[in-house]
Amino acid sequence: MSLPRILYLALAIAGLVMTWYFNLQFIEESGGSFDVGEFIAAGANNAASASLSWDLAIACIAGLLWIFFESKRLGLRFFWIYIVLAFSVAFAFAFPLFLFVRQGKLESMRDAGQAG
Repeated sequence: MSLPRILYLALAIAGLVMTWYFNLQFIEESGGSFDVGEFIAAGANNAASASLSWDLAIACIAGLLWIFFESKRLGLRFFWIYIVLAFSVAFAFAFPLFLFVRQGKLESMRDAGQAG
């Protein structure tokens, strides 16, 4: 496995572990349930958290659009799974996972003499 793929996979794992570590803390603080409305409201408790929330939201939208178009360009199937993962798990997991898969496709295309 190439260094870029290892790094993307490590970031995907970190994105999964770190976000869910705090999501589980939020669930515990909320009495054992995950209230989406309360979660979003907590992301706007102050100017710093609102800034980070908007930063992530805009980056997520741009990233998901890029995933869609890049998947079409490279012929990657199941692009929609990254959209589902971004909203059900974490964008910090879905995006590096896409980059991991994309890098594998680019490397296989290069090895087959198809990359341009």
